[in-house]
Amino acid sequence: MRFTEELQAWLKAALADPIAELLSRNSHLTKIQLETLLIDILSDNIAGKTLKYDQKASLRLVKAKISRGSFNRTLAQAKNNVTKSIYTVILLGYLGIFANTSLDPYLEVANKLNAFVSTFKGTEDHPLEHSEPTNAIKILRQEIERTLQNLSI
Repeated sequence: MRFTEELQAWLKAALADPIAELLSRNSHLTKIQLETLLIDILSDNIAGKTLKYDQKASLRLVKAKISRGSFNRTLAQAKNNVTKSIYTVILLGYLGIFANTSLDPYLEVANKLNAFVSTFKGTEDHPLEHSEPTNAIKILRQEIERTLQNLSI
């Protein structure tokens, strides 16, 4: 299946991306949960059809065969962690923690990151095309860490 190689190559590049690693390391998702969530979201689009969960389980990057049930449990954990993260942000806003602090600076960081990656799409400097971070990516990574530390509660 060509889409298997295509999906796994994209997953490897995305998970090895230094910015994705930074964000992932500081998120509520484990690396396996993130991989599983990405497979669930992207596999149907790449395959061009709806895949069964045992087929999705076979797309994981780990060589060990995992069961459909294991894949589904990991996917449920990932979705639960994403939902809890969203609830946390809503709760803090509701309790007034964000009354003096707007979410705008966080969204601005995400928008800058998206603009940065879009700038490099299709170039040899594209962040997802390298396992070695370039100077620009190192600077961006430091900027993200510094900005998020300054914005943290």
